[in-house]
Amino acid sequence: MRTLLDTNAVLYLLGGRLAEPLEADEYFVSVISEIELLSYPSLDEEAERQIRAFLWRIALVDLTAPIRNAAIQLRRQHTLKVPDAIVAASALVLDAQVFTNDQHLLQIPGLRSRCLRLKESRS
Repeated sequence: MRTLLDTNAVLYLLGGRLAEPLEADEYFVSVISEIELLSYPSLDEEAERQIRAFLWRIALVDLTAPIRNAAIQLRRQHTLKVPDAIVAASALVLDAQVFTNDQHLLQIPGLRSRCLRLKESRS
């Protein structure tokens, strides 16, 4: 099975917040997630190094014509934000499931998605 990791899934993974390790699979990340991950204004050098190392090891999905067209249709049908529409379209075109905790993505009909269990936060 193929799995596309949404931006929040990557952040949870790199931050050690997943309750369970990811299973063996073929993983992908959308180019939109790459942009989101690397453009946080408060990103420090160590976090950037960790993100870049992760992105170097995973398949990156570019904005191909089929993905752009699917994103346009998804945005029209479900009033999604552009990044969410691109992530969803990427998964649909790849015939992949999406790991995300984004409620908008989890509710798109026809999109195979999975909510990630997180470790309990300690206050």
